[in-house]
Amino acid sequence: MRAQDNLVRKQYMVSTENVAKATKIAKSRSTSASDIVRLAIDAYDPNGAQGLEAPEMMELVAKKLKEAIVATQKANRKVTKALTKLGEVRT
Repeated sequence: MRAQDNLVRKQYMVSTENVAKATKIAKSRSTSASDIVRLAIDAYDPNGAQGLEAPEMMELVAKKLKEAIVATQKANRKVTKALTKLGEVRT
C-alpha cells in the first residue's frame, strides 16, 4: 500500500502567515505544502524532550548550544560590520 492511499482529506483553519510559510518551505524543498504540514504534525511532540534519557538530553542540549553560539557569532559579525560602516559614514 502506498502512503498516499492512507490519506484522509481534512480542513483546518490556519492563518495566512502559516499558509505563506508552508508554501515557502514547500517550494524550497520541491514538495507540496500538504507534505510540509504532514511532516510538521509527525515531528510535533507536546512533551518535548521529556521522554529523553540523560545522555540523549545532554546531546540535544550540546547540539542546540552549538547552534546558538554559531548564530550569535554570525549576528555579532554582522553588527560589527554595520557599526564599522556607520562609523565610516559619520567621519
